[in-house]
Amino acid sequence: MDLDLRKLRYFVAVAEHRHFGRAAEALFIAQPVLSRQIRAFEQELGCPLFTRTTRSVELTPAGRQLYEEARGITATVAGAVRRVREAGRPGQRLVVGFSAGLHVAEAIRAFTASHPEVTVDVLPLPWPERDAPLREGRAHVGFLRHPFDDTGLHTVPVGHETKVACLPASHPLAGRRALVMADLDGEPVLDGRKRRTASLDEKFELIASGQGVALLPLSISRLYARPDLVYLPVTDFPPVGTCLAAPESHGPGPVADFLEIAAAVLCRPDA
Repeated sequence: MDLDLRKLRYFVAVAEHRHFGRAAEALFIAQPVLSRQIRAFEQELGCPLFTRTTRSVELTPAGRQLYEEARGITATVAGAVRRVREAGRPGQRLVVGFSAGLHVAEAIRAFTASHPEVTVDVLPLPWPERDAPLREGRAHVGFLRHPFDDTGLHTVPVGHETKVACLPASHPLAGRRALVMADLDGEPVLDGRKRRTASLDEKFELIASGQGVALLPLSISRLYARPDLVYLPVTDFPPVGTCLAAPESHGPGPVADFLEIAAAVLCRPDA
């Protein structure tokens, strides 16, 4: 069977909202139309995608598998459409994404010096899904930290960054000069696996209020100096790698040139 991208988009909306009415509102279509499209999609696939009750909608095992596959498919299609539209516009444009605390300005200056015809825009990469803009075509190249899902991405290592422990100023360990990981045994650590936060600001508010501690890159700690937080080096925590990343399909052109120039700039000892 041929995959109907419209029905796939409808499926993703229901899967994310867990409600046909809210999904229909987000899609700007009538709820009966959405319900018919999902039923037709299930018939085409030969299996139920949702378990429906009067109050909620839950994914079946087949639905969960399709949702995992669909996110990559829709991101790939959206990225392809953006690239086609950009190719049809006059002039060239390069969007450079960057993770919080990582500075890419010097690399951009070096690139524009040799490519004045390319307009460069910047895009902050969100903390929870820092590789998503690269997959979706919202950014052409990114400067980010590991770990992240690098499937389908070409990465260029450029360095390493140490991590520090972020503690509330009232914490018993706050008076130390440095810590080892054993000092944090039993502490509630705020990370994406145990407690996901939508932003760094939210994470720092939770730490300052005594809800836990966090291990953060040194550069981020320098951005968030506040009297109710303390940052201490953790001497036995391995450094985190930094890299440039772009879709593997980028080919020759501004993206490839930027990767080469930025790698040379960002790998310098004084960068």
